[in-house]
Amino acid sequence: MAIVIIGAGQAAGQAAASLRQEGSDEEIIIIGDESHIPYSRPLLSKEYLAGHESARLYLRAEKFYTEKNVTMRTSTRAEKIDTAAKTVTVEGGEVIEYSKLLIATGSRARILNIKGSDLGGIYYLRTLDDVNRIKTAMASGKNLVIVGGGYIGLEVAAVAKESGMNVTVLEAADRILQRVTTPEMSAYYDELHTSKGVNVLTDTGVSGFDGEDSVTHVCCGDERIEADMVIVGIGIIANTELASEAGIECDNGIVVDERCRTSAEDVYAAGDCANHPNPILGRRLRLESVPNAADQARVVAANMMGKDKTYAAVPWFWSDQYGLKLQMVGFSADGDTQVVRGDKSANKFSVLYLKDGALVAVDAVNCPGDFMAAKQLYGKKLNLDGLSDADTPLKDLVLSE
Repeated sequence: MAIVIIGAGQAAGQAAASLRQEGSDEEIIIIGDESHIPYSRPLLSKEYLAGHESARLYLRAEKFYTEKNVTMRTSTRAEKIDTAAKTVTVEGGEVIEYSKLLIATGSRARILNIKGSDLGGIYYLRTLDDVNRIKTAMASGKNLVIVGGGYIGLEVAAVAKESGMNVTVLEAADRILQRVTTPEMSAYYDELHTSKGVNVLTDTGVSGFDGEDSVTHVCCGDERIEADMVIVGIGIIANTELASEAGIECDNGIVVDERCRTSAEDVYAAGDCANHPNPILGRRLRLESVPNAADQARVVAANMMGKDKTYAAVPWFWSDQYGLKLQMVGFSADGDTQVVRGDKSANKFSVLYLKDGALVAVDAVNCPGDFMAAKQLYGKKLNLDGLSDADTPLKDLVLSE
């Protein structure tokens, strides 16, 4: 038997490496339906889309998997898990036995099913193959419409605008980034994109697409916006069907405990598809985050090797747009007070979010020092006097307990 990993993304690649670091000599089989070895998904909408191709895209070189006795089953779809027999059946009917199983199936793009959504020239950005198709289209495209004003959509807008395209961003809510940040940060990014020439339209729903074989216009009620290509970014859906069909508990993701164990014996889950308890935040959540996927994979590897390791990490994220790096810790919605440090007009500032005086989140634009400090000071009470002074290190403002 072998340790089997379903999914070939960030969590899978990290789990395989960590298992070897933990001393496992058991065969590892990674089953992935893409044709690629594990790669870094966040780079797709950033450097890779912009043409800055590099070896950093792949988590590890292909020879790593050969040298470490990791069998890569790419272009292979897992179709069934039998937790009683401890087997995984892949397309074609092959049955693979496992001693332990990691489900790292990730997530998929949410599809927009409206009039004309089957026309050519409409793209979703989720996989490496998706981005390769988008890059080819952008090379000859002129008018790009992006449906969805989240971070992925805005990152694509920045790359497309800098490549010389006419770009329109459509957001159904009353502000971009509404789901993930505060009105102040939404306004900052709206102004940033507008200043670069992007047409940002909020409170604007898409009712359909026009065109014969390929899209020519995006319909927003009575308004028609010219487009020779469209990228839809309206969120993702966790891939839980395989686990659910196997009788594994699922609820907004595959339910795991603090050790990343599912309701089935010797079956673990990690990454976008896992709903886990976070003792630091005091609630369960499902995170769409590379750091989360990698950290959970390390916990899974340790526990598969007989250790007793729990997952407890402060969530963090990042976004690159127009050469500006936004680094985020925690969730701004958890705060009841916010303090701005630095200068927004200079694109170098951070917004600190506190609850009852304790730091619970930060949005840092080109302020890596505040970002790094916030990761260490999460939950600490800070002295509000001087907190807005960007020259005062955050660690100097921690109140003694």
